[in-house]
Amino acid sequence: MSTAAEHIAAAEAHSAHNYHPLPVVVASAEGAWVTDVEGRRYLDMLAGYSALNFGHRNPRLIEAAKAQLDRVTLTSRAFHHDRFARFCTELAELCGMEMVLPMNTGAEAVETAVKTARKWGYQVKGVPDGQARIIVAADNFHGRTTTIVSFSTDPEARADFGPYTPGFDVVPYGDLAALEAALDERTVAVLMEPVQGEAGVLVPPAGYWAGVRRLTEERGILFIADEIQSGLGRTGRTFASEHEGVVPDMYVLGKALGGGVVPVSAVASSSEVLGVYRPGEHGSTFGGNPLACAVALEVLAMLRTGEYQQRAAELGDHLHNELALLAGTGAVTQVRGRGLWAGVDIAPDHGTGRQISERLLERGVLVKDTHGSTIRLAPPLVVSKEDLDWGLDQLRAVLSA
Repeated sequence: MSTAAEHIAAAEAHSAHNYHPLPVVVASAEGAWVTDVEGRRYLDMLAGYSALNFGHRNPRLIEAAKAQLDRVTLTSRAFHHDRFARFCTELAELCGMEMVLPMNTGAEAVETAVKTARKWGYQVKGVPDGQARIIVAADNFHGRTTTIVSFSTDPEARADFGPYTPGFDVVPYGDLAALEAALDERTVAVLMEPVQGEAGVLVPPAGYWAGVRRLTEERGILFIADEIQSGLGRTGRTFASEHEGVVPDMYVLGKALGGGVVPVSAVASSSEVLGVYRPGEHGSTFGGNPLACAVALEVLAMLRTGEYQQRAAELGDHLHNELALLAGTGAVTQVRGRGLWAGVDIAPDHGTGRQISERLLERGVLVKDTHGSTIRLAPPLVVSKEDLDWGLDQLRAVLSA
């Protein structure tokens, strides 16, 4: 197969159609740019939904992976290895927590958070067995396992996958009164995203995140922040929760933690919370493997400098200033976001989000639509201002056509 059309035809014939990719076949990548099988270059303005915060094939991360490949890649948790303790220690320190439970994918980390909250609720809080409740927000996206889609409000993610797992209560995102009304003696946790990524980069009203923290502290309820997309520099802070001075009881992390090289996820919390586990109660063959830890340790080292958070803050301000000008043209109805992350709602007479994404593809820019009319912009944090401006120029050209 040499042409994009041949690759796409083969994929359509032999892979399940659980995705609807744009018609581009990437063959190589570096930094904020990718190159397709026919040699055309594209500016990546999606960055793997934040998995590529540090760009494609970041030299520091590739070097860390190569060095570890020459040593040991997998032991399983049946044995200790020489990267594990340091990874857990340094990630716990970055989060201001005491303990870490490593997994692989974001969905696995969310499942781990759910199991942890329930077990803590029974063993520590004293909720009667089998009655634990976890409150989540409408329009959430935490993954696609059978348990997670049970508390999704997205018909595409949820329909035809029942029977659904009980134990979850859904409240409107950003409505503190509704959350307070839903809390009761069986509530063990509130699980939410500080910025709802898949929903269109929705930022809650000012004070909401701090209000959730206050309510959960008052009621003795775990506050779980899903920072899989929003964390590790994307919003201009190490964690999006920091924008309101909030430290949750538990962070759920993934995507950027693996540097775009390997899947790495983790839950970070206190020893009181993660200390509820005993051997055999939860685990993962690949969770915390040596290769994953080696790459993630380099990610943590890069984050400790603050350089990437500062870039996201500064370029994010520029991005939102430019997008605000678009919002006044009639082509864009609303712009939302935080840091180097934005959701752009396209006016209906200018096309759907998918159509705008396809037109940008033709001009050498990769973005992704969501919920019909919205496109998401989340370039790697290493993108240059010149490249970012070029990408925005292409968006302006598409919207003015």
